[in-house]
Formats: sequence, C-alpha cells, structure tokens
Amino acid sequence: MYINPDSPRQKMINLMYIVLMALLALNVSSDVLNGFSLVDESLSRTTANSTVQNNALFQELAGANRQNPEKVGPWYEKAAHVKAMADSLYRYVDELKLRIVQEADGDDGDVAHIENREDLEAASYVMLAPTRGEGKELYNRINRFRETMLSYVGDPVQQQIIRENLSTTVPNSFQAAGKNWQEYIFENTPVAAAVTLLTKLQSDVRYAEGEVLHLLTQNTDVQDVRVNQLQAYVIPTSQNVVRGGTYSARIILAAVDSTQRPAIYIGGQRQPDNKEGWYETVCNRTGEFSLNGYLELTQGNGDTLRRPFEQKYTVVEPSATVSATLMNVLYAGYDNPISISVPGIPASQVQATLANGNGTLRRQGNGYIARPANIGKDAVIRVTAQVNGRTQSMGDYTYRVRQLPDPSPFIEYPDKGTPKRYRGGTGLPKAVLMNTPGIVAAIDDGLLNINFRVLGFETVFFDNMGNAVPEVSAGASFSARQKEMFRRLSRGKRFYISRVRAVGPDGVERTLPTTLEVIVN
Repeated sequence: MYINPDSPRQKMINLMYIVLMALLALNVSSDVLNGFSLVDESLSRTTANSTVQNNALFQELAGANRQNPEKVGPWYEKAAHVKAMADSLYRYVDELKLRIVQEADGDDGDVAHIENREDLEAASYVMLAPTRGEGKELYNRINRFRETMLSYVGDPVQQQIIRENLSTTVPNSFQAAGKNWQEYIFENTPVAAAVTLLTKLQSDVRYAEGEVLHLLTQNTDVQDVRVNQLQAYVIPTSQNVVRGGTYSARIILAAVDSTQRPAIYIGGQRQPDNKEGWYETVCNRTGEFSLNGYLELTQGNGDTLRRPFEQKYTVVEPSATVSATLMNVLYAGYDNPISISVPGIPASQVQATLANGNGTLRRQGNGYIARPANIGKDAVIRVTAQVNGRTQSMGDYTYRVRQLPDPSPFIEYPDKGTPKRYRGGTGLPKAVLMNTPGIVAAIDDGLLNINFRVLGFETVFFDNMGNAVPEVSAGASFSARQKEMFRRLSRGKRFYISRVRAVGPDGVERTLPTTLEVIVN
C-alpha cells in the first residue's frame, strides 16, 4: 500500500522524532520517560499496520506471479529480495531492543513493560561496547538497506524521503566532538528513548519497503485496468487454399501483451495451447468457408474477458501456370524452354517432372528445359509444390511431341558487321557471292531460331544451250568447281541450290525440299 510522505501520519512521526531528539538533550524526568513509552506504542501500532499493508501488497504480487510468471517473475523476485532485507533488518532491531531492555531489567526484561526506563548505561553497553557493541553492525545494515531501496526508486522526492528517514549522517556539532553515528544515537541514552528510536527505525524500514513494493507492483500492471477496446483477429497465411492443402491462421487478441496467452475456442472446443496462436486444418473441399470462435483471457482482477472472431477463406482447385516459352508443342530431341509457376508459391518450392518417361525435364535458371525422346508420344508434365511443409499436386499438363520442322537453306554473308541471310528471289552482288564460303540451313521464322548442320548440296547451272549443269558439294562449303562457275556468271544470270542435306539438334538427317534460287546482280 502506498504511503503519502505528506500524510498526517508521516508528519506526526517526523514531529515525534524531532521532539524525541530534543528531549534526549535534556535531563528528563520520569513523566517525560512515560511519554517515550506512549510514543513507542504509537509507532509500534503504525509499524504493525504498515507491515500488514506491505504483506498484502507482496501477496498480491505473489498471486500475479503464479498467474503469469513470465511477465511478473522478474518484479516478484525483486520484491522478494526487498521484503527479505526489510524483514531481516526489522528482526535485528527487535533483537537489539530486547537486549537493551534485558540489560537494564535482567533476563526477564520485557520491551512492552520496561522498569528501568531511565537507565543510561544499558543502551551504551549493548550498542557501544568495544568488542561486542552492535552499533557498528546496525550502522552498516541501515546503510546497505537504504542504498538497496534507493536503487529501486527513481522519483527524486521518494528518494529524498527514504534517504532522510534512514540517514546515518552525524550533525556537524557532534562530528566536531569526534562522535560517530552510533555514539551520537546511543551514548548516555535512556532505555526508553533508545527503544523508541529503534521502533522509529523499524517504522522507517517498513515505509521504505512499502514504497518499493508499490513501485514494483506498478511496473507489473497488476492493479491497472485492462484496455476496453480489445478485439480478436484471425491472421491467415493465405485466404486462398488449394484443395488438399492446409489452411493456416494466427489467432491473436489485439492490445494485449505477448506474455499473456488467451485460450482459443473454435466450434465450442478449446484448442491446444501454443505460444503463437496458430490454428491449422486440412481443406479437402472447395468453396468458401468461415472460421468462427472466441478468445478468453483472464484479467489481472480475476475476471474473464471473451472476444468472438470470424474469418472467411476460400478453398480452390489445384492450379498451375505452364507455358512453352517459344512454341505450342514440344519437339523431340530438342531443348524446349518451359516456364512453370504456381500462383502464390515461390519458384524454389515448385517441382516438375515428365510423368510418362518420354524424355527428360530439368531445371535451368528460372525455368525448365524439356527434351522429349519419342515423336508422336505425348509428354506429360507433372507439377508439384511444397505447401505448408507437405508436397501438394498441382496437376498434369499434356503436350504433343513433334519432329523439328525442316529448315530453309540460306547464303549468309556479313553486311556492315552484321550477319545477313540471302533467301533468294532478289539480286545478290557477285562480289558477295564470291566471298561467301558456302550455305547454311536453319529454322528462322521469327518464332524459332534453330541452326542445322549442312552435310552437302547441289548447284544447278544452265549453259547457253539451256542444258542443266549440276555441281555437287561435299559439306556446307562451295567447291572449287562451283566457285569457277560463279566467276563465269554475268549480271542477271541465275542458278539454283537444291538437294540440301542437313542434320538438326535432334540428330535426324533430312534432305530439304526447298530450292534456293540465286540471281546474280
């Protein structure tokens, strides 16, 4: 319980302490000593009340620690340390009071009924004896307790009150006389006054203990009213779930600290406890669904807070996007680029295979390379993905397998550093023709660009009588005989390149049906 330093009780204690110290400087009478007993009784009652209040505050902290040790634990441990120090010092002072009274009244001495209240030797003997005096030990204990309490208090006003109440500073006039704190307090002090001073010390100990316990309690929010704008939320990893996949959602209570875990109820059933509030269920049917339930949270005052929640989600059929990068069919014996993706799934978690064994499918860069083996047998691409830690089928996709189409023959020559292909039908400068080593063959239709290796071809010239003069080349290069025929050609003359034999990347050798007409310009 917090004690206001400016309360009438505290002011009364301070005033009595001032009066007590003033009286100690006088040669007091028996009536005045009776007054000390009255002050001691009042201080004892006040201290007892403070003890009860402090114990209640500590028990409240202990209860909160049992409910939420993760949050309250560190503060409870500090409070336990504070209480242990205060109780230890309090009991030690109680022992000193009893020893002083027994020194004055004998072994049967009773602190509550002091007979030799005016005895000036008892307190000095117990507290100041050269080898067995307890004054130095009390001085050290007060200093340790004071500094520990100050380490927990940040408010300057509270610090000043605790520092003054538990001060062991000797006034300058007594310092000049060479007295230390224990001599200043207990030398030639009547038993009644010494006991009252020690009771006042116990009261100050309980006051400091209460201040720190109150501060530690505030730090745990034990007595705070919880916010009244709490709402329950469901945070799914995705609102679209593939059939057969897993719906995952995080169910949280907004505006509550992460150390207080609410109980989750779905369909009236309490879900297993987990720190992050995850809920998962396998989705075997497509359509729209709703996750309904409520959260329950026990507040600091013991009341139960309940908040309902609802979250809609959609379950869809498995789907994937599969497209041939360059063509609508797959060509046998050729590396066909394939792009495969699944909406909402990272590429690294998507896998694809040729399900029916017709060739190979391998990952390359951000895509795949399909190389079917058999013409006329479909290639079935099977797509799977890792969804929530399990392999999920995304469907099979069938492609027809065809042979690569026949290429076309070209005469390739450089034009200002850029390769240019002569396709026939127009004039070709004779100088270009003479400097060209041979012909090439390729599929070059704007969609595919696939080079073939030329194995041989035939050129057909016509003499002045109109007779056909064929010349055969072994390989892709013009033969010497063919070059000689080129030199004899005049402007406007033409010849034909035919019977071109070529082999493509699929390893299939073919004779091209296309004839290339060359017109000499």
